[in-house]
Amino acid sequence: MKRVDFVTLGCSKNLVDSERLIAMLEAGGYAVEHDPETCEGDIAVVNTCGFIGDAKEESINTILEFAQTKTEGRLERLYVMGCLSQRYLEELKGEIPEVDRWFGKFDYADLLDELGKLRNEEDTRRHLTTPRHYAYLKISEGCDRHCGYCAIPIITGRHVSRPMEEILDEVRWLVEQGVTEIQVIAQELTYYGIDLYKKRCIAELIDRMADIEGVRWIRLHYAYPTDFPMELLDVMARRENVCKYIDIALQHISTNVLRNMRRNIDSTKTRELITAMREKVPGIHLRTTMMVGYPGETDADFDELMAFVREARFERLGAFAYSEEEGTYSAERLTDDVPDDVKQARLGKLMRVQQAISAEIQAEKVGREMEIVIDREEGDYYVGRTEFDSPEVDPEVLVERKTPGIEIGKHYRAIVTGAEEFDLYAKILRT
Repeated sequence: MKRVDFVTLGCSKNLVDSERLIAMLEAGGYAVEHDPETCEGDIAVVNTCGFIGDAKEESINTILEFAQTKTEGRLERLYVMGCLSQRYLEELKGEIPEVDRWFGKFDYADLLDELGKLRNEEDTRRHLTTPRHYAYLKISEGCDRHCGYCAIPIITGRHVSRPMEEILDEVRWLVEQGVTEIQVIAQELTYYGIDLYKKRCIAELIDRMADIEGVRWIRLHYAYPTDFPMELLDVMARRENVCKYIDIALQHISTNVLRNMRRNIDSTKTRELITAMREKVPGIHLRTTMMVGYPGETDADFDELMAFVREARFERLGAFAYSEEEGTYSAERLTDDVPDDVKQARLGKLMRVQQAISAEIQAEKVGREMEIVIDREEGDYYVGRTEFDSPEVDPEVLVERKTPGIEIGKHYRAIVTGAEEFDLYAKILRT
């Protein structure tokens, strides 16, 4: 039996694609090792990211490492798929000839044809690479938004929703595999349904998903603030198994910057949305992303952003400095006029403010009883999360391993006994 070394780079949406292809490869008789520490396979597949400069560099370096392994005779065939090859297919073909074939973002199942194996793209099976109790669920592909800085529409094309029944069937299949926590993902989940049903259907989809027996938690990722479907908040408030959590990238608060970013929203509407979210869903945890150093961002714009972050007190906030992406509106129409040292200084200043906010919010949880799920064992602790924490990107909850009767993937009531800047410490109340 031949072994395939399969490496996934980039986001969780890429991971879902990998899981589908891995299942197809295994059905075709291959043994697959996902994200191996060393290259020992006969075949290697690299699923790439092409979103921003650092991600592209990581993808290229990973491909080159496998190309060197092939040159040394330790690898028979090398295949590349995903966003990087979707975006730069022709350039890459000439630059790295060691790659046997390049696949894009949507034709990766053709690899089965390349290997002479049968495939069934209608099959919803996946080889889950996450811990057994949670999985990512992709409900759409592509994006119809055209933010000035973003290359995603260039890579993925227009928004395409998956049929609702197909998604719900996949949730049922995931539950049969032991999954209890669904991480709903999309480039822009609030747009779900417009192409298929001529209306926004994300609230209906999540409501129906919550009806499926065995679904303990549903968590929502990657919402867009403009024309946000408020009925989704009603579902979140009403359904106990829909986590009071949403990942919504705001990017900025200055109307000047938002206009230049082509976000189709202003400062007033953004503030109104955040207020409505907190009013409709008491206790909701908001994860957002901010960008500093976008073309035209003035000191006054940045000061406004700092004041907004202090005021809004986001439970989860990440930030990054603008970097120009070829082919985007900002690269072609705007001048990258904020010096790199200013970008980095602004980024550091913003994140220091957020770190203090995060520490205060975490400290406020000490003494509270919360539900947690245990993800893994690590050192002297069981490591878990609350409903307000998404895997890999959010704070975790540490429980001493001497606690008896704890099982990975199970939910427990716990009391928070301590807090650090990001992580919590807790004691299980009952097992």
